[in-house]
This record gives sequence, C-alpha cells and structure tokens, in this order.
Amino acid sequence: MKKIQTLALTLLGLLAACSTVPPATLPAGSPAPAACAPCPACPVCPPTAPPPVPAFSRTFLPAAWADLPGWAEDDVGAAWPAFLLSCRGVGSKGNGAAWKRVCDQARAVDGKPGFDARRFFEQHLKPYAIANGDGAVDGLVTGYYEPLLRGSRVKAKGFEQPLRGVPDDLLTIDLSAVFPELKDKRVRGRLEGNKVVPYWSRAEIVARGDKLPGKTLLYVDDAVELFFLQVQGSGRVRLADGSLVRVNYADQNGHPYQSIGRVLVERGELKLEEASMQGIQAWARNNPARLDALLNTNPSYVFFREMPSSEGGPVGALGVPLTAERSIAVDPRSVPLGAPVFLATTRPNTSQPLNRLVMAQDTGGAIKGAVRADFFWGFGKEAGEQAGRMKQAGRMWVLLPAELAPK
Repeated sequence: MKKIQTLALTLLGLLAACSTVPPATLPAGSPAPAACAPCPACPVCPPTAPPPVPAFSRTFLPAAWADLPGWAEDDVGAAWPAFLLSCRGVGSKGNGAAWKRVCDQARAVDGKPGFDARRFFEQHLKPYAIANGDGAVDGLVTGYYEPLLRGSRVKAKGFEQPLRGVPDDLLTIDLSAVFPELKDKRVRGRLEGNKVVPYWSRAEIVARGDKLPGKTLLYVDDAVELFFLQVQGSGRVRLADGSLVRVNYADQNGHPYQSIGRVLVERGELKLEEASMQGIQAWARNNPARLDALLNTNPSYVFFREMPSSEGGPVGALGVPLTAERSIAVDPRSVPLGAPVFLATTRPNTSQPLNRLVMAQDTGGAIKGAVRADFFWGFGKEAGEQAGRMKQAGRMWVLLPAELAPK
C-alpha cells in the first residue's frame, strides 16, 4: 500500500510538469477579452490582459432569441447537418437522455416538406448567455483548420521530418478514480527503472531521433508546417503518387504548450501584430538555421494516428466529423460538448460581423475558459489564411433543452 501511495504522490508531483494538452487548434493571428491564456491559437496575448478565470468557472444566464445578434439573419439551415452529427455523439455524454429526446424529434422532422430549422431550435431549445465566473461575457475567438502537407512513406531526400505515432514507452496515467479532483488531468510519463518520470520534451524527442521507440507514420518536407500540423491536431498529407493520407491527434508528451510567437515578440524579432501563423512562417523562411532552436522553446510534442480516408472533416473530440464554419472547439468543463452554440464575433482582422449557429464538437489544450472558442474554418490553404489571422473578441450563447435549464 505504501508503494501505491508513494507512486500516487509522485504522479501528483508530475502534474506540475505534465498537463493535458490535446490537439490544439491554430496559432492564429479585436480587442483583448477579459481573460487571455497563452495558446496556439493566440501566439501572443496582450501583456495587459488580467489573470485568466479558472476554466471551470462559468455562468449560464437566461436569454431571449432577440438577444442573439444576427440570429434572424443567419442561415440556420446550414448548421442543421452539423447538429445531426452532434446528435450522434451527445448520447454518450452527460445528460444524454435530454439530448436524445431533442435529437429523436430532429430526426423525425429532417427532410420533411416545410421544415424550418430556425423554428425547430426555437421550439425545442432555450438560449443562455455564457459568462465567465467573474461575470464577463466577452471572450476570445480564434481559428483553426485542417492543413495539407507533402510527404512520403519512407525517409528520402527532401522528406526528412518525421510525423510520429505514439511512442511505445509513453505512459498515460489517470488518477481520477483515487483523486476525483483530478478528473480532467492526465499524467504523461515514462518509466525509468521503477520510477515514473516526465516524458521527453520536444528538444529531447528531436535529439533522440530514431532511438525513440515507436512507429514513424510519414516523413514530410517542412519542419514548420509539421509544427503547425501538431498545433492543429489533424491534417492531410499528399504523397508523390497523389494519394492523400489523413492523420489525427493521438496523444501528447505531457508538456504544456509554449507560444513560439510570444518568444519572437519578446526577442524583438516580430511585432505583436505580426505574431500570426503567417508571420511565424515568414520568419522561419528567413531564418532556417535558427528554426529548430525556436521550435524547441516549446516543449510540447504531439503524436498522430492514421485515419481512414473520408470526404468529411476531421473527427473532433465529440467523435464526429467537423463541419467547416459550423464547428467550434470549446472547453468542455465550461460548455457542454455537442451542444449548439450561437457565436457572435467578427471576421479575421476586420469589424465585419460573423454571427452564426455552430456546434461545440471539439476541444483543445489551449481552449480554456467559458467564453472561449476556436472556429473551424475547414481544409486547405484558404481556410488556413482565415484561421491564421483570427484573434477576435466574441460572445457565446449555449442552446439547451428545457430539462437542462440551469438551476
């Protein structure tokens, strides 16, 4: 028993170094929100931002449909297929019975003559404004996308950057059965003798190279594009024969994400407004000899798994394919995964409204807090251009069945 207690205490200590960082979503580059945590989707947060509100601290405030800016103008029907996909995933989540009732009704009317999606949502769900624990209703909205890389099944000249599967020696330890307060924590580590120690950092993984036990899935041609694939959490790789390989987040080394954009700004090599994905890519092209050292300032490292070919979007944390411009990533401790959310924000680097119904179908290690969303732009270069610049202020309303009304 003493050994078990000692191991548990050791693992608790590791939590300071090993945090849950699932696929994060884009290093993109609006006024700063009330809370702005370091994140891939926000390479550099304004230095004047106050300390972040705890991720689990949130309030749902009753609202009327008229309170949702642009609700009457949005093409709600465009979100309907994404909602039906959510219905495939919410049944296994908490409060599944309430969602099953609504989803059964949705399937019963789907495709019927005269069907009106907006009327359905208004009849079966109620809107609630989401606020942070401090009462702030404004938050941060960033963007992410599914990138396209060039690669090879074998290491060859020009294709030397390894896209790695989960290493054989990576341990993922869940202590929530013993310590319920650690429900949302997972320790990543490795065995050193009979002792669990933190897993290798990015720099150590790179230095170990082929000595790292485990399969290399593919080799790609660009180190910075591979880095951003790790930030996105999913993508596609085009092989020389024209075929596409789809890859998705599988696990992570347990080290927290550190913004390389922030590093470049602190060094005076980029201005704050330049620290977008595009700005970092431009810096990398101009400083190839310094790129590895920059990437290694971020100790986090993401491992992938190969996915079956499909025409839809990448599979998100809900277990269903994401829908371009109708799916978002949220903090599931604050916003119910699978729920419809009305998002009121602006298009990247503009004041043009972007108000629409979206589905909370994904998560990300950098998405922390209640009024916080990562907007999925879709696949390819154009989606990346939008996502890479997106760092906007926004508000959110969650739509819930009557049975789930906040008490």
